[in-house]
This record gives sequence, C-alpha cells and structure tokens, in this order.
Amino acid sequence: MKILHLDTNHPLLINQLNDLGFTNHENYSDSKEDIQKIIHEYDGFIIRSRFSINRDFIDSAKNLKFIGRVGAGLENIDCDYAQEKGITLIAAPEGNRNAVGEHSLAMLLSLFNKLNKADREVREGQWLREDNRGLELDGKTVGLIGYGNMGKAFAKKLRGFDVQVLCYDLKPNVGDNNAKQVSLEELQEKADVLSLHTPETDLTVGMVNQAFINTFKKDFWLINTARGKSVDTSALVSALKTGKILGAGLDVLEYEKASFENLFSDGNMPEAFQYLIQSENVLLSPHVAGWTIESKEKLAQTIVDKIKAKFY
Repeated sequence: MKILHLDTNHPLLINQLNDLGFTNHENYSDSKEDIQKIIHEYDGFIIRSRFSINRDFIDSAKNLKFIGRVGAGLENIDCDYAQEKGITLIAAPEGNRNAVGEHSLAMLLSLFNKLNKADREVREGQWLREDNRGLELDGKTVGLIGYGNMGKAFAKKLRGFDVQVLCYDLKPNVGDNNAKQVSLEELQEKADVLSLHTPETDLTVGMVNQAFINTFKKDFWLINTARGKSVDTSALVSALKTGKILGAGLDVLEYEKASFENLFSDGNMPEAFQYLIQSENVLLSPHVAGWTIESKEKLAQTIVDKIKAKFY
C-alpha cells in the first residue's frame, strides 16, 4: 500500500509504517489542486488540517482505502461520502484526550484563582491581594456537554476535587463513575461550570447562543476546548457584560479559520473579540489544548496502530 503524508507529524508515524512495509511519500507544500491530480496513485493519505476533503477530491482518489486524520475531529472531511465509497476513516482522539483534559482543568483553575491577572499585576509592581481573592472548585457542579474521549478525560481529572460532575450527550448510557449522565435541562439547572467537548456538526455550530445561555438557572463559568464555532461570541460577550457568564476559558474561537492574525492587522477586528482580549475574566489560548509534547507522539502512534489493525 502507498500512503501520502500531507502534513508533518511525529517521525514515528512514517518510521513505523515503513517498518510495516508500507510505501510512504511526503508532500507538504503542493496545492490541493496539484495533490488531487496524483491522489489516485495512493491507497491512503494522512492529514491534519491542511485543507478540506470534499467530494471532488474523494472522486479523484480512485484507489483510496483510508483517510487518516492526526487529531480528534473529522469535520474537514466529507465523512458520509467517503463512507459511501467504502473508505475507512481513521482519527486519533485517544491520542490527545489527556492533554485536553489537563488544559481544561488548567483553564478552570486559572480563572477561579485569577492567575493571569495576578501574574500581570505583580510583574507591574502591584501587590493586590484582596482584589485577587479566588474561588475554590470544591462544592461546585461541573457540567460537560459531550462525553466522549475529551469529556471523559476532563471528568477523570476532576476526581480529586469534591465536585459533582454531570454530563449530557446525544448517545445514551455514556455516564460512568466520573460523571452522571443527565438531561440537558438538569445540567442547565445545576451547573456552576459548563465545559464543551463536542465535535463541529450542524447541531453544535452556534449552540451556545443567547437563548441557550439564558436557560441556565445559575450564573456560570464557560470552558471551551472543543470547537470555536460552537459559541456565538457576541452572545458570550453580552452574557459576560451582564454577569450571566462569570468568566470564560477559550482555547478555540469562531474567528480562527478566517486567518486569525489578520484580525489584528486589517482594522476589522470584531467588536466582540475586542471585548474578549481586554477582559480580565477571559482566558485565551491558540487552539493548543490537545497540543503537548506527549500528545504529538500519542496521536501518531494511534494512527499507526489503527492502520496496522485494519490493513496489515
């Protein structure tokens, strides 16, 4: 089998596939159009997020047996069409779930203890102890929407705290010893913290909008390490201003796919985003919750293991 690698990854990915007898080619620079002209030569290809895989591309891949995506989500692939064509889809959520769980916890604890604000103030010569009095996580109720690999990893990290963890998921019977599965209504009634762990789908795009936020009985904290488009940023900002949302940890943003850097250079920064970057109760990171030294290796190993199990 011939495999085309379209994004750089941990070297073990190619090394181990070579050892298994697969032929591996690398192409990290050609355009999607140029790749499409040669993709019929390959039995499989491995990608991160370099470009989307649509019907036309899949139709050109006449010998394709699998698509490997070194990451958790498959939203950049027309999965239904690929499966119609008998193509196996291979993702690696097991590879970075621990990293996402740790990052989610780090964001939550940082928000509760105002660590970003306090660190900046001390560096500026300000010693404001009362102004930086924190909150304790113990005694709170944490609600998770999405209880797959990422949600379960975060719930596992919360076991050391005296918290109630609730989860809501479209799939039945996914709750476990770390989280009690409940209806969305019960989660919205009880949660002090909401953490998102959902893929990007038609159901989740714009899910956290004004109406959704207003259904929560308590004022709450929001953590999003899932997908940026799940949160309506304007609605989030409105809720931050009123105090309905007490603070937010955002590893992902709805703007990130539209060249995030240009927001700072072309004079067209959305007003809602201007508020986020100036807010002391908002913590931002550049979609790196799943990006650790360890997860880079784990993601690659997961892809190798799944290819080996299916095709070796």
